[in-house]
Amino acid sequence: MSVRAIRGAIQVPANTAADIAAGVQELVSAILEANQLVPSDVISVFFTSTVDLNAAFPAAACREMGFANVPLIGSVEVDVPGALNRTIRAMFHVESTKAADQISHMYLHGAAALRRDIAQ
Repeated sequence: MSVRAIRGAIQVPANTAADIAAGVQELVSAILEANQLVPSDVISVFFTSTVDLNAAFPAAACREMGFANVPLIGSVEVDVPGALNRTIRAMFHVESTKAADQISHMYLHGAAALRRDIAQ
């Protein structure tokens, strides 16, 4: 097994706890499915969110998905003029037999603008 990092991001419709939770759950599910992973393959997840998202912790939604024993942490991004708003990013560290070039990174909804070359 190797340790791999998987990047992802999603833009959510509004700064509500429900939208943040739904966005995190969609992003996490897409990353797991695309990379054929289960929560026990995940070593840790680092979430960031833009400063305009403060209604809920992204990690809380991940915890509700069964990540009970996975270290999760969150942070707020630097507020750069012109940056994409209402965006949650995630960096997963996983155990995988896949080569680095076989890993699928996920950029969903408006966050696809961040990486048009690999957006789903």
